[in-house]
Amino acid sequence: MRGMSRASRLLDLLQLLRRHRHPVSGADLAASLKISLRTLYRDIATLQAQGAQIVGEAGVGYVLQPGFTLPPLMFTLDELEALGLGSRWVVARADARLADAAGQALAKISAVLPPELRHELDSHALLVGPSNAGSAADALLATLREAIRGERKIAVRYRDLQGRESQRLLWPFALGFFNKVEVLAAWCELRQAIRNFRTDHILGLELTETRYPRRRQALMKEWRVQEGIPGA
Repeated sequence: MRGMSRASRLLDLLQLLRRHRHPVSGADLAASLKISLRTLYRDIATLQAQGAQIVGEAGVGYVLQPGFTLPPLMFTLDELEALGLGSRWVVARADARLADAAGQALAKISAVLPPELRHELDSHALLVGPSNAGSAADALLATLREAIRGERKIAVRYRDLQGRESQRLLWPFALGFFNKVEVLAAWCELRQAIRNFRTDHILGLELTETRYPRRRQALMKEWRVQEGIPGA
């Protein structure tokens, strides 16, 4: 039982380090895990010996370098239900390419789980309703995701809620999936401001090769402030 407790603590420490991009003091880590500094230093040394690239030292702080993969036993039943539900939601509601990727990701997770956890993942009871999206919406959403990833401008023909059509040059940076509609958040060169666009009102779309001049993260932060979303 003591060994299991320590194994769980080591996984908790890894997850705690993964949530921080900058060095975290040993005192803060120990306090979060409710352990002594001496135990923390010993646990960090153990993880380093097992291949975790934890950089830092006592009195300075610690940071986990990218690339270290946590073992599948890190998942609790609640975490598996969350992963399964989220993946199934994407399979049912997103475009075909993203749905296929979600299905493959879920299969990879299932393949490396211990038998008892694989059974919990496969015998799920959390269901997702079907989507009304068709092949046209699939192609549109896939192109929008490509534009967002590449921070590229898109030229669209758009019909607003009053039925007025216009040509827009947009800097897309986020795509929101709601029950019956998807909404694109983008900087609009016509309005010189961030606007929200219903994807089912986009009548035509062209992905350009031009990168927009601001970073996606900066636009997202500005949009969160504009919309009054916590965490901005």
